[in-house]
Amino acid sequence: MTTNKWIKSPKGYVAMAVTAYLFIASIAGHDMAGIINGIVAVGAAIAVDIPFGLMRQRKRILPDGALITGLLIALVLSTTTAWYVVAATSAIAIASKHLLIYKKKPIFNPAAFGLLLSILIFGSGQSWWGAFGDLPTWMIAFLLIGGYMITDRVNKYPQVFSFFGTFFVLLFLIGRFHLGDASDAFRPPFINAALFFGFFMLTDLPTTPAKVKDQIVFGILVAFVGAAVYDLFGGLMYLFIGLLLANLYHVFKSRLVARAINRPVSNMQPASKRG
Repeated sequence: MTTNKWIKSPKGYVAMAVTAYLFIASIAGHDMAGIINGIVAVGAAIAVDIPFGLMRQRKRILPDGALITGLLIALVLSTTTAWYVVAATSAIAIASKHLLIYKKKPIFNPAAFGLLLSILIFGSGQSWWGAFGDLPTWMIAFLLIGGYMITDRVNKYPQVFSFFGTFFVLLFLIGRFHLGDASDAFRPPFINAALFFGFFMLTDLPTTPAKVKDQIVFGILVAFVGAAVYDLFGGLMYLFIGLLLANLYHVFKSRLVARAINRPVSNMQPASKRG
């Protein structure tokens, strides 16, 4: 693949957008620690990805997926996170991409998987600083512009809009009927985290469905699980849990469809025509 074609590809769009966010957020926040974390995260991701690619004898070794995963992790983890935790989170994410697979595709979104385990194993802080949560509110415009470009490029409008619509309506209802405190979800950094998540993690092509109907169901499922976990437990794990459970649902549904297609014709005949 030529450089020009790669830039115009979905991975090229995402890589350029999140790289831009890394530098914009670092410069605007006067904190270069995020860039250092980005280098560590990307380096660890590529260091794990290339050996797996060689072992699987892939014809294309370009680690652009590892680049994106590392950048996403760096943009979510707090800039004060220890370098070895950043590196370990990226390594876990890429390992899951190669080890937890179905039909040669990863089951789970690698970045979400690594970030969730990072919380559970290391108790890592996740500030979503790369989503401009600590910066002026108007900078959300960068998320919307970049998010629109990515969503359009990967053709995931049904999935993204079903997630946002369901998620925010559920949070509104939770607050309206006093089922919990959802007010924080509509303020930075939570709103920034939800937007960044929806545009840049929910749209991962290998781990999400392609058909419109399936995209809508997928987005709604992520929103329902995420809103429920947020209401019950709070914190910042709710987005990852929602996505990873939806990833499992997607694989389970794919297996059921495959079994139905491969079922012997004799087993699908009416009982009156058998034997």
